[in-house]
Amino acid sequence: MNTIYEGKTKNLVEENGKYYCLFKDTMTGTDGVFDTGGNQVAGEKEGAGAECLKVSKFFFEKINEAGVKTHYLGADLDKNLMEIEKCSVFGKGLEVITRFKAVGSFMRRYGLYATEGQDLDAYSEITLKDDDREDPLITEDGLVELNILSHDEYKEIIKENKKVAKLVKDILAEYGLDLYDIKFEWGRLASTGEVVLIDEVSGGNMRAYKDGKYIEPLELSKYLGL
Repeated sequence: MNTIYEGKTKNLVEENGKYYCLFKDTMTGTDGVFDTGGNQVAGEKEGAGAECLKVSKFFFEKINEAGVKTHYLGADLDKNLMEIEKCSVFGKGLEVITRFKAVGSFMRRYGLYATEGQDLDAYSEITLKDDDREDPLITEDGLVELNILSHDEYKEIIKENKKVAKLVKDILAEYGLDLYDIKFEWGRLASTGEVVLIDEVSGGNMRAYKDGKYIEPLELSKYLGL
């Protein structure tokens, strides 16, 4: 297999004209402390890649069944490979976050007006994937001015992000779990230019709770019966 791009937790690889995400056991964090939202590799944990792929397979298949277009084609759990359609990202990559509860960075920014854990109506925002600048928040006008998205693309992505976030929230609710927030990535299909959901959908993408207790990202599959 040819490695096209080497990421912190996944590599993009190609073989015989087919494209795959290779899930690795590396985990992000700071100073050796694991944190799925971190911008550095903190170390390795055996089985982490397999766990993220297993959960991603589960959600991508549900999302595809719901009629949302994604880059997902299939998964080989034994080889930690997810087959995908070839895509390009917007700019150097965006993270699109939808929030149902006021926690995390939302509270750090808006704590003067918000209370911890208050309900949010699928509040959505976009951050740039930029490790050096700690993934800064960016407005719609900023994305347009920097030629990363058009206004129409911004509206489409926010709309679809909310749709998929609510779908994941409903799926988790079937297992007695509460979704507080979730982040997705979007790109364009190389073949058609169509905007699609990309990357992964695993415990590291979201804050999920069971009876008010936070579920560690690598424990999520147990609650889903996977």
